Amino acid sequence: MTVGRFAPSPTGRLHVGNLRTGLVAWLGVRSAAAETGRFLLRFEDLDTAAVRDEHYGSQADDLAAIGVDWDEPPIRQVDRGPLYDAALHKLIAAELVYPCFCSRREIREAASAPNLPHAGHHYPGTCRDFSTAARAERALTRDPAYRVRSGQVTRAFTDLVMGPAEFEVDDFVVKRNDGTPAYHLVVVVDDHEQGVTQVVRADDLLESTSRHLLLYELLELPPPVHAHVPLVLAPNGDRLAKRHGAVNLDDRAAKGESPAEVLRFLAASLGLCSDDETVDGRPIGAADLIDRFDFSTLPKKPLTLPEDFLVPADRVT
Repeated sequence: MTVGRFAPSPTGRLHVGNLRTGLVAWLGVRSAAAETGRFLLRFEDLDTAAVRDEHYGSQADDLAAIGVDWDEPPIRQVDRGPLYDAALHKLIAAELVYPCFCSRREIREAASAPNLPHAGHHYPGTCRDFSTAARAERALTRDPAYRVRSGQVTRAFTDLVMGPAEFEVDDFVVKRNDGTPAYHLVVVVDDHEQGVTQVVRADDLLESTSRHLLLYELLELPPPVHAHVPLVLAPNGDRLAKRHGAVNLDDRAAKGESPAEVLRFLAASLGLCSDDETVDGRPIGAADLIDRFDFSTLPKKPLTLPEDFLVPADRVT
């Protein structure tokens, strides 16, 4: 059985890039097992300072408006702290992680020093081999983060969209120094606990997949397969953001477009229909795309929006 999910952060309205990735995730499940597959919605809301309560509902509504549904009530990461704590304690007990007392500035400076081992990596290993006494001394003045003791290994995988990939894994953070579990840990714990077998997300997380595969190994969990969807970019090539205008369904409505027309635009950008295709006189719907969907035929390059896609900044909602 194929189990997939879409896991947005409820910090704002979903823009067309988010909706495009959510559509692919949904089609990946529905096309594989329409009768027995499960598609899940999960809110990644541990960054409580950025989360806005209204966007749990707005994001769910926007997905539903383009025809994306889910098979279980959505879950929230803020309700799942004990699961993350248990995973972290397992890693600590096995000495697979270590406390790190470095500030971001210290990491940047150390990583740029050419005389240090592993110079140029994301984290240069400053705290990796501290003695128990050295750690205790630093703990008097700083709360530590926790990092995976990776050994600078590589992990290879075959992405359903991007094909073969391999990346080196640095000593990445699994718990921040403010006590919050980090994305890399929670996404692995959540996907396993929910039985997810197929992870679809944007391709800015492609490299992180090697980190996650290592975590699956360390926690002795079976990994899912992965599919990374190319980003949607603003006309100037920047990563799409609200400031660019016309990026969510309300903005598109201001240009006279219905959610069905937005869906058709997204589907056409994925090579699943033509720009003006209709079915029985209506715009093509999400369900019409299921039998056409194939990960191997999806585009591998970012989608850059045309200039005329946008609306003036004073009309952005």
